Amino acid sequence: MKTLVTGSTGFIGSAVVRQLLARGREVRCLVEPGADARNLAGLDVETVEGLVTDRARMTAALRGCEVLYHLAAIYRLWMPDSKLIYDVNVEGTKTVLWAAYKANLRRVVYTSSIAAVGMRDDGEPSDESVEFNLWHDANAYIRSKWLSERDALRFAAEGLPLVVVNPAFPFGERDVAPTPTGRFVVQTLRKELPGYFEGGFNCVDVEDVARAHVLAEERGRVGERYILGGHNVSYEEFFKLTAELAGLPPPRRKLRARGLAALGWAVETWADRVSHKEPRLTYKDARFTARRYWFDNGKARRELGMPVTPLRESLERSIRWFRANGYA
Repeated sequence: MKTLVTGSTGFIGSAVVRQLLARGREVRCLVEPGADARNLAGLDVETVEGLVTDRARMTAALRGCEVLYHLAAIYRLWMPDSKLIYDVNVEGTKTVLWAAYKANLRRVVYTSSIAAVGMRDDGEPSDESVEFNLWHDANAYIRSKWLSERDALRFAAEGLPLVVVNPAFPFGERDVAPTPTGRFVVQTLRKELPGYFEGGFNCVDVEDVARAHVLAEERGRVGERYILGGHNVSYEEFFKLTAELAGLPPPRRKLRARGLAALGWAVETWADRVSHKEPRLTYKDARFTARRYWFDNGKARRELGMPVTPLRESLERSIRWFRANGYA
């Protein structure tokens, strides 16, 4: 069967493409004009250029396909104009899913994010039942993923055979951007971190996320969402392990939330008003790093059979890849 993958040149998207090829699938990759397509080099895939916001192009790209994996999204914590994030992540998703609805597909896997899942008041890990409750603290990316997931679930309610997956923060090979989370590893390797943050987050191997995407197509229930998470760790634990594996001294100073938020506000304001270049920290990002943003992956493990690779293995591969490709 022919499968269309949007966002195919990205970190998770290219890993999904490789998983599909390993299963003998015929894959068509939607590639944004001018995108860095290194992650698809040497793969036996059909590529078509197009934007997810182009309805006619999406209709053509889906012609002859039975399955769609929609991963295309802008994963940025700051942009000079956040409208582009909403245009691609929200309006683009509606355009893609409307084309899929008309194409009478067998299955759609929509890639949301744990950003669309809320946080529990008691600090325990969130599961799929926790409603989004972070609007006022969220940046444009987080808001866009929640809005686009709501649209995706509406399509499922109207008959589109769609399953939602919510990846946590992935690590591994081929993070060419690198992603905001991949930068944690790069900054550790470059000794650019002044310290560690107070909170925690959920790390997952990018290959586990890719396998779980395909398992969601095969085993996922229509209209359900699945958290594709791995390991809940504090930032202190994460940076210590990364430094240990890299043979470097770990950051030893805890960066207090209030001071970090003030710094984030200052550098973001400078970026907004003066430099118009992406800041290394934003105000809302600084506030999030003070929290334990932890998740329960039990549903994905039970219903999909999602594997969970040890964090040490994921970080070892990530460090090797970044060093081998000149990032550090």
